[in-house]
Amino acid sequence: MVFDSGVSSLSQGHFTSFVQMRGSIPGHWSQDMGKIVAKPSISIDLYDPYAETAAAHFNELLKRYGSPIVILNLVKKHEKKPQEKLLSEELYSAVKYLNQFLSPDHQIVYKTFDMARKNKSKADVMGGLANIAKSAVAKVGIFNNKNTLYAQKSSTVVGQNKIGNGNWSVQTGIIRTNCVDCLDRTNTAQFAIGKCVLGYQLCALGILDSPKLEFDTDCVRMLESLYEDHGDTLALQYGGSQLVHRIKTYRKTAPWTSQGNDIMQTLSRYYSNTFSDAEKQNTINLFLGLFTPDESKPPIWDYITDYHFHHKIIVSKSDKPLTRWWNPEVIKCLPYPYNHLTKTCSEMIQVESRDVEMIDAYTDYYRPYEFSMLSEVFAYKISNSIRDFMPNFTINYSPFTIRVRPGKRREESSNKGGIMKNPSLTGQSSTGSTASSDSESAGSDTSNDESSIYTNESLMTASRDSGSRITFDLLFPSMKQIYGTEVKEPKRADLLLYKKYIHIGRKANGTIRSISLSGTQLIKQKSSFLTDTSIEVTPPQVSQNSINIYEEYTNLGINGSVTPRAKDLDMYKAYVNLKGKCK
Repeated sequence: MVFDSGVSSLSQGHFTSFVQMRGSIPGHWSQDMGKIVAKPSISIDLYDPYAETAAAHFNELLKRYGSPIVILNLVKKHEKKPQEKLLSEELYSAVKYLNQFLSPDHQIVYKTFDMARKNKSKADVMGGLANIAKSAVAKVGIFNNKNTLYAQKSSTVVGQNKIGNGNWSVQTGIIRTNCVDCLDRTNTAQFAIGKCVLGYQLCALGILDSPKLEFDTDCVRMLESLYEDHGDTLALQYGGSQLVHRIKTYRKTAPWTSQGNDIMQTLSRYYSNTFSDAEKQNTINLFLGLFTPDESKPPIWDYITDYHFHHKIIVSKSDKPLTRWWNPEVIKCLPYPYNHLTKTCSEMIQVESRDVEMIDAYTDYYRPYEFSMLSEVFAYKISNSIRDFMPNFTINYSPFTIRVRPGKRREESSNKGGIMKNPSLTGQSSTGSTASSDSESAGSDTSNDESSIYTNESLMTASRDSGSRITFDLLFPSMKQIYGTEVKEPKRADLLLYKKYIHIGRKANGTIRSISLSGTQLIKQKSSFLTDTSIEVTPPQVSQNSINIYEEYTNLGINGSVTPRAKDLDMYKAYVNLKGKCK
């Protein structure tokens, strides 16, 4: 979501958003974990000639997101020994079969891009993904709750589908990205799609004229950091390690020293998948309630497979024909999602006042009745292009300017091996905490604090010393402590000198006026209307004399000139006679 934070109103604010998803191949396949090999072999467990499993999945996507569904398949297509190719063929045949029973306007769009092969052949991977992303985003569009701007170019407008008489455009359909494990390649592809969408969102907000964003800018660096933190979190939970192939790997900008880190991440993921994946899966099955411990049954670690935990044996017969794999009510709502058009109100609550905290966004966010530290507010903690990514020495603060030097703080700390902001990236646990760190982390943290934006030394000392008491003098230091000076009453001699200076200036310009007032006067600003805001202004009152003058002026343009008054004619005659005598 990208929005204009200058207006703190949900009804008057300008919001744009976009949704994309990642998912595995919808089918029955598995990898052999019995042999300890680098790449476990892939096998199709159950062939589905009528694509019933894929049909149920895509029917749910149509119901939830609408059409079109754009599939971006990143699985390998060319292999000496078919492995990933089996999954690619399985997905392609399923989509080809299901599209036979959909109208051409709502068919599933299938796009394939072999990222691994492109990367090995030194091709422009990010350029190819950018072209696919631009085409896919043009099909599904974005959400925009305002009308298209007057000066916005037509080439920068996407997503013109509207619901009802609303003045907003909505996203219809979704982009679904997949590889085998939906981690490294998928994360890079979703970054390329997000980068493309961000350009269109900034154009919709009136910030940019062109949706093209350059890589070496603070804006794209922020987006890249966001997706890498997101990918690291998923990879740590799912694969036991951080991302192996990052966005810089496919951009060919990663330093050669990062190859050692990639090898370590690969070994970490291999160890986790081989030795600890079973325990992690057993924990998930127990947490979700798929397995209930019982004394009469063997423990969960004695089961060879957990297939029957997830697939209950249910014998049922359906009269629904296989060719109608979609729900009729879903098809009637396309391209809009069925869930959105049929959404109902589940509960109504009577509100006595607009100032109630549950509906007052300002009070709910800022909480003026609580004492809050600015450094702990979410708006301060969130990534900032100037504080976290802009180089230290620059005069152009625009986040869309190409930087020759790398950004500061976040990128420098990552290059030096400092601690990361994401608590999931410690390598200990997917939900671990970074509260405890070793001496090296503490040292790097201290070096980073040297370039912090805080300038109050006493406040920094108090924050470092956990044992000292926090007082109002430390939290709100005086002007003398911060700037070295303070406001004082001027001396009498200075006041007399200033009055003399003003008197000389008025006397020289001839603007001396008496300052004595005949009576008390109440001075009131004309713009102090309680109903006026930055969005709506009450029309000013116009006098009848001004209206008459304006009507006479407009009538001259419509009816032409009128007969002048006798007084004006006499004045004109006197002027002509005077000019004649002068000649």
